[in-house]
Amino acid sequence: MTAKYDVIVLGAGPNGLEAAAYLSKAGLKVCVLERRFESGGGLATEEVTIPDFYHNTHANYMMMVDYAPVYKDMELEEKYRCRHVLPSLVVALPLSDGGSIGIYNDLEMTCKSIAQFSQRDADSYRELYHLAEKCVDLFIAPATYVPPTPVLDQLVALQATEIGKTILEYSERTAVDIVNEYFENEHVRALMLFLGCHWGVRYDMAGIGYLVLLYINRASNYRLCLGGSHTVAQALNKIVHENGGVVLNNQRVKRILTENGTATGVELNDGSVIEVEKAIISSLDPAQTFLKLVGPDNLDGEFVKKIEGWQWENYSLLGLHLALEEPPIFKAAETNPEMNQAFMYVLGYETPEELIADWDAIGQGELRENNNIYACFPSVHDPSMAPPGRAVGYINQMVPYELKDGAEKWLDYRFRQAHAEKCLSTLQRYAPNITGDKVMEKFISTPVDVENKFADMVKGSFKQGAYHVFQMGYLRPNEECSTTRTPVGNLYLAGSSCYPGGCVIWGPGYLAANAVAEDLGVSKWWKEPEIVTRAKKEGLL
Repeated sequence: MTAKYDVIVLGAGPNGLEAAAYLSKAGLKVCVLERRFESGGGLATEEVTIPDFYHNTHANYMMMVDYAPVYKDMELEEKYRCRHVLPSLVVALPLSDGGSIGIYNDLEMTCKSIAQFSQRDADSYRELYHLAEKCVDLFIAPATYVPPTPVLDQLVALQATEIGKTILEYSERTAVDIVNEYFENEHVRALMLFLGCHWGVRYDMAGIGYLVLLYINRASNYRLCLGGSHTVAQALNKIVHENGGVVLNNQRVKRILTENGTATGVELNDGSVIEVEKAIISSLDPAQTFLKLVGPDNLDGEFVKKIEGWQWENYSLLGLHLALEEPPIFKAAETNPEMNQAFMYVLGYETPEELIADWDAIGQGELRENNNIYACFPSVHDPSMAPPGRAVGYINQMVPYELKDGAEKWLDYRFRQAHAEKCLSTLQRYAPNITGDKVMEKFISTPVDVENKFADMVKGSFKQGAYHVFQMGYLRPNEECSTTRTPVGNLYLAGSSCYPGGCVIWGPGYLAANAVAEDLGVSKWWKEPEIVTRAKKEGLL
C-alpha cells in the first residue's frame, strides 16, 4: 500500500503537532505518524490511578504560555477552550518550623514573603526579578522563536547592546554563584537555587547561565492547563484534521526512504510506504532520526560521529501520582493560609546544601535518604481533575537514571514501591493530613518507565538530551541541524533535541514550520511575533 502527502511529521508530541497544525492550515497535505496509541507526547493527561482522577503524567507546569506564538496564532483559548490558570501563589517553600517563602505572580507579595527572612534578600529579589524580566522579554523569549545564529555572530550582536552584554555576562556564571551574590538567607538561597536549576541546569555549570535568568523569571509565570495538559494536544490534533491533514497512531516507522541524498518517504514495519512530495519533519531525537531511520550508510561519516556523540542526561525524574481522599493541608498554612493554594511546592530543600548534595548524588548514581521532592495538586486549581472533595497529587523527585546497581533496579517492584513511600513520607512531614489511609491509589513512573514509554527520551532524558554549552544554541544538536534543516534534503528536525530545547516551550515545532514554509515558498498565514520584530529592531537578533 502506498499513500502520498506533501509533508510527513514523525511523532505527535507537542512540537510535531505544532508544526503539523501550522503547515496544514497553510494548505499543505500533512500526515502525522505516532508510534503510541495516543497523541500528545508529554502533553498527557491520564487516569493512571482511579477513574475520574486525571493526572498530568508528564508536562504540568506550562512556562511559556504568555510568549509562545502558537496560542495566539491558533486561537487556542478562544476557539478550542485551551485555558490556563495562573495561581496567585505560584511556588511555595514550606519549612519544617512552620514558616514559608512564597513566589507569587505579584512581585511585591513575593518581596514581602522574602522580607520575613531578610530585607536585603527581598530587595535583591526585586532587582533580580526586573533584570531577568528584561532579559527574557527583550532577548531570551524572542530568541526562542527564531532560528539560532552562529555563535560568533550572536556574540557580536549581543556585545553591541547593554542588555546583550548582561546576558553574556550571566551566561558565563553558574547558578550557585548568581544565587550567592544576590541572597544571604539560607532558605531564600535554597529556593532560588532550586528554581534556577530544576529543569536540568547543574548548580555548578557555566556557559548556560542565561537559563537561570529564564527559569527564575518563569517561576512566577507557571500556568496550569484547565482540563489537563492533553487539552492542548487535542486542540492541535483537531486543527490538523480540520485542515485536511491526518494524525495516525500506532504507526511503527522502519526507515526514512532517501534517493540521491533526499528524503522521499517512509516505510512502515508492515512494509507499507508513505511517499512525501515536499518535506519530512522528525520530532524524534537525532539518534533515532539519523542512525536508525536514515541509516549511517546514507550519511557523511563525520556527521555520523557527531550524532553518535550526542549526550543524554543521567538526571531524570521519578514521578509519583496520587489519588487522594482530600487535598493536603500544610503546617505552614497555620501562619499563611495561602500555603494550601500554591501551584508548586518545594519540599525538603530548606538549605542550598541539600540541593547541591542531591545533584552530586545523581552524578554518582545514588539516592539520598533525605528524599527531597517538589509537588503539585492540580485539582486545587482545577476541580474537574478529581471527584468532588477528592484531590490528585503529583510528586517529582530528581533522580539518576543509571543507579549504582544499574538502571534495571528501577524495575524492581519492591524497590520502587519502597522509594515511593519515602517520597510520600516527605510530603507527610509538611502536610500531615495526608496519612496512608488518605492515599486511595498511587502510580509510579521511574526514569526507565519514561524511556520505555517515550523512545526519544533515552535514559529518561525528558528534554531529549543534556543541557550543556556544547548542546545548546547553535550547537543543538549540531551546526548542521540546529536551524531544523539537515544534511538530508527535504528532512527537517522539530524535537526537543533541536534548538531551542525541551520542556514544552513551543520553539522547535514553530521553527520547523517556518523553515518548511520558507523553503517551499508557501505563503505564511501567520505573522512574525511582535517580540521578535522588536528584538530585531534593537539589533539583538
